[in-house]
Amino acid sequence: MIGNIWQLIILNPLINILIVLAHVLFGNFGLAIIVITVIFNLLLYPFSRRQMKLTKAQQDMAPKLAEIRKKYAKDSQKLAEEQMKLYRELGISPIGCLLPMLIQMPIWFALYQSIMRVMVANPEGFANLSNYLYSWSVVYNALPLNSHFLWFNLATPDMLLALLVGVAMWLQQKMAAPLVADPQTQAQTQTMQLMMPIMFMFLSMTFPSGLALYWVVSNLFRIVLQYFYSGWGGLATTAESMKKLFSGRGKTPPQKYIKK
Repeated sequence: MIGNIWQLIILNPLINILIVLAHVLFGNFGLAIIVITVIFNLLLYPFSRRQMKLTKAQQDMAPKLAEIRKKYAKDSQKLAEEQMKLYRELGISPIGCLLPMLIQMPIWFALYQSIMRVMVANPEGFANLSNYLYSWSVVYNALPLNSHFLWFNLATPDMLLALLVGVAMWLQQKMAAPLVADPQTQAQTQTMQLMMPIMFMFLSMTFPSGLALYWVVSNLFRIVLQYFYSGWGGLATTAESMKKLFSGRGKTPPQKYIKK
């Protein structure tokens, strides 16, 4: 029952929309994925904007959180109560930033299944695909689709595109990262900023590169959105730290450290 509902309201429309888009875009399935990605992100813009507002609010409340952690360091129950009280006072949900990702998960699954079903090259595959197609002449005229886009095959994994997924996600997370005063929380945040891109990069090495293309374009869209909302954010801090690190290596050591 659930599978039929999923197919009826999500999978079937997405498969047919992708095929029609590819037909309109000169038979280019890669361009169709890019266009549908931009459309999805525009529809998710209200949630993304709310996420960025929450991130900014978390940055503003960081000094207060640090003060609370210092004050109730030995009383974990009181610490949790005061933290939740502060969240309520500022109207912030601790899990609010996860909402856009949770909303996108059905899109990822649907896009993955759509690409796997559309990118067929044998009679059995076409027979199975016909179960998902609408009776539109434009849909049948557009098939079979060309799976090649730029240097890669949309139906198979691509190592370079998987690397781009990791880099784009890391950049977007760095820009959106809240400033954290507590060293322990900062370490946990930095770990998550590293682990998530690595996880998605390895997933992209096993999934069709059409899904990786969606992730790359989606992260680039969010990078542009984040830049116009809050500038380079945490990425500027990282760049400044790297600049100081490398500029310090080229300095001449003081005379007292030079052996005569």
